[in-house]
Amino acid sequence: MTAQSIVEKAAPPDEWCRCPGCGAFLYWKRLHRNAKVCPECQHHLRMSLDERLAHVLDPDSFVPLGPTQEPVDVLAFVDSQPYPRRLATAARRTGRPEAATYGVGAIQGARLAVVALDFGFMGGSIGAVVGEAVVQAAELARIERIPLLVICASGGARMQEGALALMQLARTAQEIARLHEEGVLVINLNTHPTFGGATASFATLGDVVLAEPGSLIGFAGPQVIRQTIRQELPAGFQTAEFLQEHGMVDLVVPRDHLRETIGRIIRLHGPSPRVPAGPASPAVTDPAALTRAPAWDVVGRARHLARPTTLDYLRHAFEDFVELHGDRAYRDDAALVAGVARLAGRHVVVVGHQKGHDTAELVRRNFGMPHPEGYRKALRMMRHAARFGLPLVTFVDTPGAFPGLEAEERGQGTIIAECIAEMSRLPVPAVSVVTGEGGSGGALALAVADRVLMLEHSYYSVISPEGCSTILWGSAASAASAAQALRLTAPDLLRLGVVDAVVPEPAGGAHADPPATAAAVARAVTSCLDELAGRSAAELVEQRYQRFRTLGPAGVIA
Repeated sequence: MTAQSIVEKAAPPDEWCRCPGCGAFLYWKRLHRNAKVCPECQHHLRMSLDERLAHVLDPDSFVPLGPTQEPVDVLAFVDSQPYPRRLATAARRTGRPEAATYGVGAIQGARLAVVALDFGFMGGSIGAVVGEAVVQAAELARIERIPLLVICASGGARMQEGALALMQLARTAQEIARLHEEGVLVINLNTHPTFGGATASFATLGDVVLAEPGSLIGFAGPQVIRQTIRQELPAGFQTAEFLQEHGMVDLVVPRDHLRETIGRIIRLHGPSPRVPAGPASPAVTDPAALTRAPAWDVVGRARHLARPTTLDYLRHAFEDFVELHGDRAYRDDAALVAGVARLAGRHVVVVGHQKGHDTAELVRRNFGMPHPEGYRKALRMMRHAARFGLPLVTFVDTPGAFPGLEAEERGQGTIIAECIAEMSRLPVPAVSVVTGEGGSGGALALAVADRVLMLEHSYYSVISPEGCSTILWGSAASAASAAQALRLTAPDLLRLGVVDAVVPEPAGGAHADPPATAAAVARAVTSCLDELAGRSAAELVEQRYQRFRTLGPAGVIA
């Protein structure tokens, strides 16, 4: 499908039009009131650039600043007609001198820099002037330290400007890289269609990448792929939903939720309001104060299907949460959830293993055993926390990293090692909570923190009891004995210094009262973050280093 073949023709204001998605006849005025979303099938028809800005930004908040230049025919390019004639035709049709505009605006009162591309102007193609608009918008965001919103609809680099058009990929990408280095938030909103040089530069480099439902997004267009390699493409190929499933898009957001979603993302990356210290932590730091239970009983409770999951803690104990999806390389792994959140007024990044409460969810989330792409998502969010100075909170509940052929092919051990190393050097506070199973390196990948907590009836071990029994006893039948020998319960791990404190559970276990458990965990985590808040990045890194440095022969307590 080419850019030209997917142009949606506008209907006169008093006429009917046909939905390109379902074929239904739609009254144009009603469609316009519905933000150009078909009420029958929810197909999102294309908006003009002005309509898009009016819909996403606060009313009357956009102040255009450019582009301040006009395109130049440096190649004297002629195809079926001279390039200047094409430019003049596009300018008459759209009422603007180029395919991009930039300026300042606001979303839910938050000021931000905006650059937007108009597909109606030569397919939103990227020439030198469009590249300059992106560059100037990024410079504005960097100088004023306000978020940058990039709204894209583009067929790619503009052929009529030759290699100079190609160079815009480098010009724009390096500006986004500078914003990353300085901790300025970049949000991409990719609409239908976004292809070629746009996806290979500024349209996919945001800290958060959003897309409208059904939008086609990719590097090579479907027709180019078919003609080049003669490969049949799957249904839904290169749609926004396809890209989210494959880890390239954080969220597919319906048009009527865009302003709210972007506003929440901006707020959660802003400075946290000053909040007074919360109630005292319920966590126990004295091993003698803990009641010992048979290790195998603890393992059973840690695995209970009704035990709270990461999403349960987020629902019960956090004030807001925007889940971010994908590893930007291969897939979104449902066994691990991540995003930005607010806990007791403090903005944080959250990463956690996710199981489920029924067979269907357990299967969909692979029983909380991440593939490498799950840990790549975690690594991405660790770096996200560091970039924006946000504390990291992790929830550990996994039998272990997924042990399978495809996981080994995609580098399971390597990415776990990278997570461990990255977390050890984070310049922001990090608090980890073992909430259920803490299985081996798959658990440790999220637990190299300043403070490591565990729930009373969770466990943390070098290997599962069954695995230990099979290796050392010859079968899984001695798993209970292995669990006891491994000293994997809270009192022993607290005594060894592997964990810093233990959060008591309600009578009957965490599953007996998830809201109460979540409240206790929230108080414990908040107390740790309060304690760590005044420390510099250098102090955090050094003290975390020393914490794990002592967990060797010299630090073992008999």
